[in-house]
Amino acid sequence: MDLGCLALAFGLLFIGGCSARVVTVSPGPLIRVEGQPVSIRCDVNDYEGPSEQDFEWEMSRDAEGPTIKMVSTFDSSFSDPSLSKRVASGDISVVRLQDNEAELKIAEVKSQDSGFYLCRTTSTDSVISGNYDAQVQLKVIPKTLKVSPQTPPPVVLEGNDLTLSCNVTRELNYPTYLSVTWLVKKGTTSEEILTFGPQGDVVTGSKFARRYLDGGLRLVPGRNGLFELVISRVTTSDQGTYECNGTEWTHENGGKWTKIVESTKEMGTVTVTPTGRFLNVKASSSSSSSASLLLSPGNMLTLFCYVFADNLPVLSLEMTWLADGREIITMDHSGLVISNTSSNGAQAKRGQATLERTGGGEYRLGVRGVSGEDGGIYTCRVRAFIEKEGRSTGGGGRWHLAAEKMSNPVTVKVSETKPNFTLNLEASMKPQKTGEPIELSCDVTNVSQLPAGGRLGVSWEHISLPDEGTSAPSSKLIGSLDGYGNLLSDSAYKDRLDSGVLGLSRVSPNTFKLRFLRTQKIDMGQYGCIVSAWTVSSQGDVVKAAEYKSSPLTVRWDTKSPTLNVAAKTIRKASVGGATFEMSCIVVTENIGDWIGFAVNIQSQEKLGETVKTIMSLSPDNVVQHSNPERSDNLVLSKTGAAEFQFRLAGVQVSDKGYYWCNVTAFTKQQAEQSWTAAARSESNKVSIDFQENGPSFSISIRSDASSVYPWETAKMECSLSVSGSSPKSGTAHTQTG
Repeated sequence: MDLGCLALAFGLLFIGGCSARVVTVSPGPLIRVEGQPVSIRCDVNDYEGPSEQDFEWEMSRDAEGPTIKMVSTFDSSFSDPSLSKRVASGDISVVRLQDNEAELKIAEVKSQDSGFYLCRTTSTDSVISGNYDAQVQLKVIPKTLKVSPQTPPPVVLEGNDLTLSCNVTRELNYPTYLSVTWLVKKGTTSEEILTFGPQGDVVTGSKFARRYLDGGLRLVPGRNGLFELVISRVTTSDQGTYECNGTEWTHENGGKWTKIVESTKEMGTVTVTPTGRFLNVKASSSSSSSASLLLSPGNMLTLFCYVFADNLPVLSLEMTWLADGREIITMDHSGLVISNTSSNGAQAKRGQATLERTGGGEYRLGVRGVSGEDGGIYTCRVRAFIEKEGRSTGGGGRWHLAAEKMSNPVTVKVSETKPNFTLNLEASMKPQKTGEPIELSCDVTNVSQLPAGGRLGVSWEHISLPDEGTSAPSSKLIGSLDGYGNLLSDSAYKDRLDSGVLGLSRVSPNTFKLRFLRTQKIDMGQYGCIVSAWTVSSQGDVVKAAEYKSSPLTVRWDTKSPTLNVAAKTIRKASVGGATFEMSCIVVTENIGDWIGFAVNIQSQEKLGETVKTIMSLSPDNVVQHSNPERSDNLVLSKTGAAEFQFRLAGVQVSDKGYYWCNVTAFTKQQAEQSWTAAARSESNKVSIDFQENGPSFSISIRSDASSVYPWETAKMECSLSVSGSSPKSGTAHTQTG
């Protein structure tokens, strides 16, 4: 062979060595269980030719023994006649996974299938290089896995533990491993609780991970394949149908765990009885079942609360006593006693309460030195908690409220002799008209059984007179004086009480007075005084012992409607253009009041029946406003008397001709700081401005910015000339300043 041929042969050999076909199968040996499906994969890499490769499967009983053809991806007649039925039925098949990968599948492997399996690929390479087949051993072992669960109790009380026992075994002739899994089925879905194995590790379901970490799930491995799962302190959410799953595993070369057989058995259905179904609470005044108790003031009140439950040892109880629905005292589930009395609340009027646990499910309430305020309907409320495993985010225990129950009521009566007295309400001063004062006197007589240190307080009420066709209005609180003489005011009368227009007083120990300095129409109606007796309780608090209401007293007077009359007259008549017009308006009032203010509007119209214009106005507080600011220097409106006003118009013009009058509104109020209230309104008679037009007229005015100056200072003076009447044909009006 010449050198050229040798080099070519060496080059081809070199190329073939760098790109050699590689055929691989699943690492073995493979251990599978009889009757279970088997899959063996085969792939080829680093080959030449088409991308899609063909595969042939053969098997032999021994590593070096004769082979039996099984299946092929390209030759349907490849199978050995002994296997043709299994191939035709699909028990043995080959599935192409990719162009270079195929899988041999045996639906139900048999013991005679044990042997060595050879995967062979046909050559599509230009040079024979690498391996074209690969072999793996399959060991078929008999199915010896047994799962034998123990039936759990069908009913478990809430708060108790539930033990789930399951026996999982297999023969130890082969290197296989076991795992056991507990599941709970609710409806049609099973949830995994916990799995133990195959490596001795524990895996929990997602909903049970926190509970396992907190100790609420405990795994107790036993002997001879017995495994127990303990679910601590079950709740109603734990009820369902429980299942046990046993799985046999093999640990193959490469560290892969493969499940080879499993079996799931139903353990049984568990129902959790909620605590509320068997929790009972009973209240009693003693060891007997008395439903009522009569005490005298100063006695000791003792009540018992009994709690009954089948699972009482696992319950943590919170006990609360209530009187007329209001919480008095509580002992929480840790034993801490919390008194719900407050020095500022209604509970402060009650006696001092104590609460103690005297036995399993037995609690005693004590109230020392009872008074009338301690009477009422008593009940005890029990909240039953079940402790969860683990700690809360705050570091304390975690608790589940299992049930809440209320006891039967126990009526407690405290016999007390209430203070007694009579009331007499009369008017010592009645108004004859609006604005006059009212004085009412409430006298307390025949006072008896008011203990030493007792005090009297009063509240005043008012009912307005109803309007025609309407129902009677409800009573309104005017104000109160408590047992210490403090004025309490939080009503519609507060402003009048604060300003002193309305007053409440106590003129003697047993006499109270109500006084209006100036009445209003709304003050008519029925008045009543409510007198309360206050005594000192055994705890030193002042409590209301009795309350009596007087007969109503009607106060009314003849109310005349306020009237207002206005008379206008001309004081100075404007006979020519440019002259000054003056008009006065005198107001006469009746039945309006003492504190009166007037709002005056000067109005005009060119002819009767035409549009009315407001020239200027004066408010009740004497504030002047002009409708036309350009003529403000020519217009004056002033108050010249208590009920007299004067209007002056300087430099009348032809456009000022017409009728003028006063539109007056009377206002009233009782105090200077109060707002005005409109009482009546009226218009005066009309007076006219009318003159003959004889040509233009002139009006001259002078104005200075200072009334006095020193010799070296400068003053500014304005001289204004205005023309009215007929417009001149020529000429100009000037304003000179200097």
